[in-house]
Amino acid sequence: MPNLIEIIKNAGVVGAGGAGFPTYQKINTEVEIVIANGAECEPLLYKDVTLMENYPQEIVNGMLRVMEHVKAKRGIFAVKGKNKKSIEAISNWLPQNITLFEMEDVYPAGDEYEVVYHSTGRRIPAGGLPFEIGVVVQNVETFYNIEQAAQGNVVTHSILSVHGDVKNPLTAWFPIGMSYADVLKEAGGATIDDFILIDGGPMMGKVVSDLSTPVTRTSGGFIVLSKETHLAVRKSQNEKSFKRVGKSACDQCSLCTEMCPRYLMGYPIKPHLVMRSLLTTGEYSKTLTYWAQACCECNICSLWACPEELDPRNICVTTKRDTKENNMWLSAEQLQEMSTEVHPLKEYRGVPTKRLVRKLGLQNYTKKAPFQKHIKEPEKVSIPLQQHIGTLPDIIVKQGQKVKKGQVLAEAKKDALSMPIHASMDGIIVSLGERITINREQGSN
Repeated sequence: MPNLIEIIKNAGVVGAGGAGFPTYQKINTEVEIVIANGAECEPLLYKDVTLMENYPQEIVNGMLRVMEHVKAKRGIFAVKGKNKKSIEAISNWLPQNITLFEMEDVYPAGDEYEVVYHSTGRRIPAGGLPFEIGVVVQNVETFYNIEQAAQGNVVTHSILSVHGDVKNPLTAWFPIGMSYADVLKEAGGATIDDFILIDGGPMMGKVVSDLSTPVTRTSGGFIVLSKETHLAVRKSQNEKSFKRVGKSACDQCSLCTEMCPRYLMGYPIKPHLVMRSLLTTGEYSKTLTYWAQACCECNICSLWACPEELDPRNICVTTKRDTKENNMWLSAEQLQEMSTEVHPLKEYRGVPTKRLVRKLGLQNYTKKAPFQKHIKEPEKVSIPLQQHIGTLPDIIVKQGQKVKKGQVLAEAKKDALSMPIHASMDGIIVSLGERITINREQGSN
C-alpha cells in the first residue's frame, strides 16, 4: 500500500501558499511540530478564511496525517484572531495535540518566518528551512489537498479570490488551466475598461495584463484595478525607472530597514544599504549588495515605509538576481554569521492591515469576496507544465486524445524533484507544449 509520500506526490500536491514546493519532499523528514498556516498574509484575499470556514474537518485531518508521518508530538494551527468564524469552525475539530494560535491582524503575519517565530519562539536560520529547527509548515489549502489525496482525489482545482473592480467579487474553486479572462467572467466581468490584474495580492502580487494567463496550483487570487490607480502605477514601473529614481532621490533615512520584518527578526537584510549601492562602485558597492539576499520581497519598504515612495523592494529583487548571476550568492552559514538578535522593538512595528489597506488606496474593496461553491466549467483549459519548484514532468498524452478529469497528462520525471500534471476537466487534447490545452466536449459540463 502506498505511503503518504507516494500518495501526495501522485496526487500533485504542492505548497499552495505561493512557492509551489513539492509537498512530498517537504514532509520527507521527522520534526517535533507541524504548523497549519491559515493567517492569510495578503489583504483582500479570502481563500484561507473560506477554506477554514467550509472545510475544517478535511484540513485538520490532513494535518493529522502529516503529523503522524513526520512523528510530530504536537501541532499548531495559526489563524488571525479577527477571523472568528474560522476559529470557531477549526476549534470544533482540533484534538488535544493541536493548539490554536491567534495571530495579530498585521502585515505580514502570514509569512512563514513570522508564523514560526510567534507561535513557537523558534527562529528559522537565515538561508535555512523550518525542519532545521524541528518544524514543518503547510498552508491550509495544502493540508486540504493532502486529505483529498488520501481519499483518492488528485489536485485539479485551486481556490482563489477575485476582488477589486469586478461586478461580483467571489472566492471559488477554479479548474487549473482556466484563463484569467474566464475567471473574470465568473466575477461578472470588470466594471472598468482600462484595467490591470494584480496577481497574488496587493503587496507581493505581480501585474498581469495578459488575460490568457492560466490558474495554477499556487494561485491565490487577484485584484482588478484601474491602470490609473496609484498602486497600479507603482507596480508597473520598469527596472530602469525605479533604479534611476532611487539613485537620484534616496536620502538614506533608513526607514525601509527599520520597518523591514526580516530585519526586525535579526536577519541580515538592510534595504537602505542596498539602495546606497546604486550610488557606489567597486568593492564597497559589492559589499552593500549582500544586504539584499535575505529580502523576502514583502514590499513593506516600498509601499509603506519609504516617505519618498521609492522602490527598495525591487532594488533588492534585482540585486539578488544580479548577485546570483555573478556567483556572489552567500551560503546559509555566511548569512547566519551576519544575523543578530531579534530587534527589541519588533512587537511594536507590525503594520496594521486596515491602515495598510488605506495607504494602498484599497479601502473601497474591503467587503469580503463571498464563497461560491459552483462555477460554470470553461470551454477550455490550458494547463502549464511548470507549476512547481523542480524539474518539468514528461508528457504522456497525445494531441486529439480524449481525457477525463483527474487523468495524468504528464508524469513526474524519475529521480528528480518533479510532480505530475492532471487534467482539470473532461475533454480533448488540442495542443501540447509548455501548456497542455484541453477543449471541453460539446454537450458536457
